Amino acid sequence: MTSPDATGTHDTADTADDSGGNSTGDAAARSRGLAISAGGLAVLLGALDTYVVLGLLRQIVEDLQVPLNRIERVTPIVTGYLLGYVAAMPLLGQASDRFGRKALLQTCLTVFIGGSVLTAAAESVPLLVAGRVVLGVAGGALLPVTLALAADLWSQHRRAAVLGAVGGAQELGSVLGPVYGIALAGLAGWRAVFWVNVPLALLAMVVVHLSIRGGRPERRQKADVVGASLLAVALGLLVVALYNPEPQEQVLPSWGMPTLIAAAAALVAFVGWEVKARTRLLDTAHVQLRPFFAALGASLAAGAALMVTLVDVELFAQTLLGERDHGAVLLLLRFLIALPVGAVIGGLLANRLAERWVAAAGLLIAACGFLLMSQWPADVLSSPRELGPLTLPRLDTDLVLVGIGLGLVIAPLSAVVLRVVPSDQHGMASAAVVVARMTGMLVGISALSAWGLHRFHTLTAELQTPLPMLYPNDAAFDRAAAEYAAKLQDAMLTQYTEIFAITAVVCVVGAGLALLTGPRRAR
Repeated sequence: MTSPDATGTHDTADTADDSGGNSTGDAAARSRGLAISAGGLAVLLGALDTYVVLGLLRQIVEDLQVPLNRIERVTPIVTGYLLGYVAAMPLLGQASDRFGRKALLQTCLTVFIGGSVLTAAAESVPLLVAGRVVLGVAGGALLPVTLALAADLWSQHRRAAVLGAVGGAQELGSVLGPVYGIALAGLAGWRAVFWVNVPLALLAMVVVHLSIRGGRPERRQKADVVGASLLAVALGLLVVALYNPEPQEQVLPSWGMPTLIAAAAALVAFVGWEVKARTRLLDTAHVQLRPFFAALGASLAAGAALMVTLVDVELFAQTLLGERDHGAVLLLLRFLIALPVGAVIGGLLANRLAERWVAAAGLLIAACGFLLMSQWPADVLSSPRELGPLTLPRLDTDLVLVGIGLGLVIAPLSAVVLRVVPSDQHGMASAAVVVARMTGMLVGISALSAWGLHRFHTLTAELQTPLPMLYPNDAAFDRAAAEYAAKLQDAMLTQYTEIFAITAVVCVVGAGLALLTGPRRAR
């Protein structure tokens, strides 16, 4: 049975792929190449906005006058985007089956423009968070819709390379996002980063309009609105439960536990609905469930580790190493460059070895890297690592180790999911892997930030800020101020190193789940 493609007609991918070098085949190949390039441009734009804010936090804090000792107030700027991203992705992926890939891409790019304007013009943290949520909703559809477009236009035996290229655009955004944001903000301020989204999104809309033929699919798919809504509610309640504006008092806010219970109830309702519903986010009738959910669990663990690295290494560099925005991003580049390198190596190894061993090895390598990071001193840049006769820079070595390890995981986990899911659900299955990883990023940074901020405020609760009038002379005040600064630094260092140690445990758990994905089986 054929499937509807982006043009509203049935899939002709097999014919086009096998047409050889004739003019019709060449024209079809060029058309498909332009279409997937348009989708890839949209994916890259969304991926850039996922990570671009990481290098802008200091400027945003200063511009919106957020006190440095209340940095938790800007956490939703990161988590708000991720929440919109993961909440919207499943439903909008299904909506593209119903209304067509082109219509969804154009709609999401339009919403992306609106979110960019709201974010760039925001004069308060709540408005900025609202803009980031809108951007996340739009960005959440760009990747699965483009993956589905690739499945429409290429036959199954030629599809892997195209899916890899789309995934490459997503990972490229993680590398370029912070650097791009810092460079543009250095020239015109942090708001310019979001104003520039407007012409870029308009350009993407023009390319999509010219390269992807319009029309709705002949067989309009039903969308699981109820299931997607319940999943979005569960994720939203989880983030609200973990966000604590007063971490000096306790790990969870006063509403934390009731909201966690409500999130669990929404998740149970989602599972119950998916069991009984006729239209589901993913039809599991012909899915090998153990390896499928094990791969999603491992992807979730990898996502949590990824976001901890992106956020906490950046903050470590700015708060303890005294690096400004560009310096912090340059330090993080060790990890950002190693990540796609590891992804390429992982893809090559997964073609030759069992996927579970590659994925498990990657997460264990990352766990080792985080364990080493949990031992970082405050002067890590001047503290080399001795490995026998070799003397290596400690920060560089550990970040590269984590980047390679997390990169190794990407390809084998995607391969597992595509192996255990029927080919007519590959688009949704690919989206599920991304949703799991982004959910890990969302929940991981929310939970570990809540713990870390609470630990910092606990460690500094009895510290008294020295005031000049309380000391007999300037020398006594200077000594007290230096002692106060040293204790603050020790508290910050404890906060970061404990988070890195917890993340190492998360990676070990993820490695165990990766082993449950089972050996390779013949299709």
